[in-house]
Amino acid sequence: MKRVLLLTGRPGTGKTGLIEQAVSATKLAAGGFYTKEIRVGGTRQGFRIVTLDGRQAVLAHVAISSPCRVGRYKVDIDTLNALATTALRSAMMDAELIVIDEIGKMELHSDPFCRATMEALQSGKRVLGTIMLNPHPFADEVKRHPQVDTIIVTRENHTETKRVLSDWLSRDLHPG
Repeated sequence: MKRVLLLTGRPGTGKTGLIEQAVSATKLAAGGFYTKEIRVGGTRQGFRIVTLDGRQAVLAHVAISSPCRVGRYKVDIDTLNALATTALRSAMMDAELIVIDEIGKMELHSDPFCRATMEALQSGKRVLGTIMLNPHPFADEVKRHPQVDTIIVTRENHTETKRVLSDWLSRDLHPG
C-alpha cells in the first residue's frame, strides 16, 4: 500500500469528516491542518484553516479584502502560508502522519503551499488528505505521484471508505 492516501469527490460528501474521524482514532502522531466551512444562518460565507495543534484563522470569505478570488470567496494567501504551509512544514519534522485538508483551488494560489505539499509527498512519511476532483495541472501532478492512492468519496461509500482509512492507518507501510 502507498504512503499517501487522498480523498476526492464532490463538495459535501464528507471528506473532511472522514479524515477527522480517522485522525482522532489513530495512535499516530499527526500534524497538519483541516479546512472548515464558515456558515452564517445556514449559508456558507467562507472557510477557516484549523491546524492540528489548535491554531485557526479565516482562509477565505465573502467579506474580506483580497485580490485573490475563487468564485465568490476572497482568499487570504498570507494566512494560508502562515498557518497551513507552516503546519505542513512542522508536521514533516515532528509527525508520523501529515494531514493536508485540502489541496484545492484556494490553496493552489500559494506557491509555498504547493512546494510544501510536494515536499510532504516526498518526505517518506504517511500523508492523509483531500484533493480537488476537477482537473488542475498541480492537482493532477499530485494524483499521478507514484506514492499517491486516491479514493473517490460518495455518500454511498462512506462506511467502506472509513474502513479503508482505518486499515491504512493501522498498517505498517515500511518494507521488510
